[in-house]
Amino acid sequence: MARRKKKTFYLYFLILVVLAAFFIVKKEDIVRKSLPQILMPDIVYTNLEKPISVHIKDENHSIKNVKIILKKDDQDSGMLIADEKIQKLNDITLQVALPKSSEKSKSFIMEIIAENDCFWNIFDQDKAKKQIAIIVDNASPKINILSNSYQIEQGGAASVVFSAKDANLDQVYIETNRGKIFKATPYVKDGYYAALIAWDARDDEFRAYVIATDKAGNTSKERIRYYFLNRKYKVSNINLTDSFLDGKIENLAQEYAPKDNNFTRFDKFKFVNETLRNDNEKLIHEITSNVLEDKIDNFSLNLFLPLKHALKVGDFADHRYYSYNGQFVSDSYHMGIDLASVREAPIFSNNSGKVVFAQKNGIYGLNLIVYHGFGVYSLYGHCSSKDIDVGEKIASQSVIARTGKSGLALGDHLHFGVLVQGIETRPEQWQDRKWIEENIYKVLNNGKKIILGQKQ
Repeated sequence: MARRKKKTFYLYFLILVVLAAFFIVKKEDIVRKSLPQILMPDIVYTNLEKPISVHIKDENHSIKNVKIILKKDDQDSGMLIADEKIQKLNDITLQVALPKSSEKSKSFIMEIIAENDCFWNIFDQDKAKKQIAIIVDNASPKINILSNSYQIEQGGAASVVFSAKDANLDQVYIETNRGKIFKATPYVKDGYYAALIAWDARDDEFRAYVIATDKAGNTSKERIRYYFLNRKYKVSNINLTDSFLDGKIENLAQEYAPKDNNFTRFDKFKFVNETLRNDNEKLIHEITSNVLEDKIDNFSLNLFLPLKHALKVGDFADHRYYSYNGQFVSDSYHMGIDLASVREAPIFSNNSGKVVFAQKNGIYGLNLIVYHGFGVYSLYGHCSSKDIDVGEKIASQSVIARTGKSGLALGDHLHFGVLVQGIETRPEQWQDRKWIEENIYKVLNNGKKIILGQKQ
């Protein structure tokens, strides 16, 4: 009996030894999986004007305590700047302000120690720890505008070349007084940029600024000095006819309006002329807002002459007011030019490019958009057929489609537009060799000479 008890004791003892060994082997893995996550980058830049956000998360347990120690270097014992007791939260963001004395140094080490309420985490080495390099930067980026167009016309485009330099540069872009952001593309050498920008014809005022920010949050802003040329665009008063309302408008409303609507004839027109138009233009603006190059060294275009022997039958930025028997119904802007020649005439892309859109688009009917580089897009609407597809690269002088009367078009014609980073511009500028030379090529070439240190 005693021998059996002794054997049982040894068996239990052996099981405990095995379990203890397993725990010792697995403890590190168990603890590692149960530790909080310190979701911080390895390097944080600051200008000391704003506190540093410290984000800690724990998927399985509540965070119990967070300590933050600031050190001058690895040899420094450090200064405790935060000791937060947390109550039943598993996802926290602490705003940690660095002491004023930090202004005297350019870098620190921030050590974050986070502890949760997990049973296994009973020793100091079981706490989550992370060291982060803190870089103090109080200097703002330096902006220097090297070359720009002399003037920009309401509804037109202009160019600019500039430098933006900072050891910790983060973002460089151009912003207008209306909040429109234009991408600045790296140009020729590091630290230099170029951009085409545009003044929306529907805005009476325009200002443009180069903005540069660094990783520490310092910002510089420099105005681009253009001469502003306001332009009066056509205003048209159009009387709606019964045949138009009951024909083209009815067809578009049936195709695109919400089902089971109670629209009157005039509600249908407002839907097509306002809601549908806005949706179609929003899509166009989204597609054409991108600059697809990471860097440019050169840029050139042929004149945009998409339709041979064409007659202009519709003006750019024409503000159209629609009435029925003298009663105002709706208004809209015509953001392109209408060109007509013969029925189903061939449409040419005078410039090589990449097809980024080729499908029906509401009032634009069969709608094609081609990207030509440096943020420039050409648009073709009301087509009857197409010879290209999305993603296809086309050569200059290619036939891409045929004119038609799809969408909101009564007669066979081409609606043609040129957009710069999502803003419609006056197509006539892109059909004027002198304008392109003076406002784009000359600016880019002068900027390049300055960048390369050549005499102008």
